[in-house]
Amino acid sequence: MPQIAVTSRSFSRHTTLRQELLAVYPHTKFNDAGTSLSGTQLITFLQGADRAITALETLDSGVFSALPQLRVVSKYGVGVDMIDLPAMQDHGVKLGWTAGVNRHAVAELTVMMMIALLHRVPEAQNDVRAGKWQQIKGRELRNRTVGIVGCGHVGKLVGHYLKPYGCQLLVHDLVAMDDYANETGALQIELDELLRRAEIITLHLPLNASTRQILSAERLTTVRPDAVIINAARGGLIDEQALKRMLLENRLAGAGLDVFADEPPGDRGLMELPNVMVTPHIGGSTEEAVLSMGRAAIRGLSDFGDPLIVAAGA
Repeated sequence: MPQIAVTSRSFSRHTTLRQELLAVYPHTKFNDAGTSLSGTQLITFLQGADRAITALETLDSGVFSALPQLRVVSKYGVGVDMIDLPAMQDHGVKLGWTAGVNRHAVAELTVMMMIALLHRVPEAQNDVRAGKWQQIKGRELRNRTVGIVGCGHVGKLVGHYLKPYGCQLLVHDLVAMDDYANETGALQIELDELLRRAEIITLHLPLNASTRQILSAERLTTVRPDAVIINAARGGLIDEQALKRMLLENRLAGAGLDVFADEPPGDRGLMELPNVMVTPHIGGSTEEAVLSMGRAAIRGLSDFGDPLIVAAGA
C-alpha cells in the first residue's frame, strides 16, 4: 500500500479533500501542524513516503537525494517553478500535475483588478475611510487595449472574459497563437510593442530564468503613463522597486499585485500607494479552485509521467 505525505497546509486543512484522499490512500500523513516546510524539516516530513502531494515547497536536488524512496510527487496548484525538474528527472521521480485547474479563479481576480484600478477604487476607498467624501473620476474597461503577456490557460481565459467589453487584445507568447487570434480577434505581437501600446498589461507567466523580472526597470520606462499593470501570476516577474518609482513619479497609473517576489512582502511603501491594489496571493483561493486543484493532485498520485515531459505538455 503506497505511503502518502501531504506537505500542503491548505490541502491538509480541507475536510473534503482529506476524506477523498484517505478513501483511496488510507496510509496518508498530513501537515496538521500547519508548518511551512523547507530544507531539513521538509525532508524529515517526507521520510518514509513513496508518494507526496506538495504545493509551494521547494524541491531541489538536495531534497531528492535525501529521499531515495520518493517515487512520485503530485503538484497541488498550477506552477512547477518551485521544483527542480531536471533534478527530479535525474533521481527518477515522476510528476503528477494538471495545468490550469484554477484558471477561472485567477482570471476573475485579474478582470476585477482591471476594473477596480481603472475606477480608482483603492484611492476612493482610502479617502472614504479617512473621512473624505469626494468623487474621483475613473475610466471604463470598455474598448480598452489590453496586453496579455503569456497566453496559456489563464491568459486565454482572461481574453475570453474581456470580449463583452469590446477590448482590443494584444497577446505575447512564445507559441504561435493563430487559432486563439482567429477566435478572439487578438493580435499577437512582440513584448516591447505590447508594452508601448497597451492601456492594461496583465502577466500570466511561470517564473523561470527567462521570465524573472521580464518587466525590468528598462522595460517599465516604455509603458504608457496612463497604463495599469496586473500581476496575478508569479512574484518576481516585475522589478518591484522600479515599479514603485514609476508609480510614485506618476509615470504609471496603477498596479494590481496578488503576488510578490517575497511573500509576505516587506516593502510597505509599495503596498500602501493609493494607486496600488494588493491581495495576499489569493488568485487560486476560491472554494471551487481549491477543490479542482486538490482533486487533480489526488489523480496525480496515480496518473504521472516524466517531469520534463509533463511540464512541457502544459
